[in-house]
Amino acid sequence: MMLVSGAAVAHERPSAQRSSAGSTAGTIERGDRGSAVAALQRRLGIQADGVFGPATERAVKRFQRRRDLAVDGVVGAATASSLGLRLGSRTVSRTHKRSSTSATLERIARCESGGNPRAISASGQYRGKYQFSRATWRAMGGTGDPARASESEQDRRAAKLLAMRGTSPWPTCGA
Repeated sequence: MMLVSGAAVAHERPSAQRSSAGSTAGTIERGDRGSAVAALQRRLGIQADGVFGPATERAVKRFQRRRDLAVDGVVGAATASSLGLRLGSRTVSRTHKRSSTSATLERIARCESGGNPRAISASGQYRGKYQFSRATWRAMGGTGDPARASESEQDRRAAKLLAMRGTSPWPTCGA
């Protein structure tokens, strides 16, 4: 965990990017979760679900382009300063390895929708980051339109579907 403007954020970072002391540079990036990510999302003017996914990364890159910052989708010191966020350097706990479930879901989302939680197929039948049919969405406990649900809710419903049925609901992208 890292403190950002007083808010904790869970963070994944490969061990190769850790310093010899075992701490990591203060950044917020894709894969992070928590109230610090929600604060970042509010500053970017996007839906604040506390999950740094593809939509947040795109918003960060847009912000970086507009401010003539390095466009990498990572909120480091310069981007945080431009956003008026304070990055804390205190590292409490970090996950060093993504679970196979999150790696599988990331691959499926990239293939199905380019990772876009608002994606809608040309026919309108499949919706959201994982291209749910409305029937499958409801079967996983979702309500309303999957493409209008938060990215974190779509991630939870897709994880549930993956746990129940494996990759079979995504015949092209799941293999």
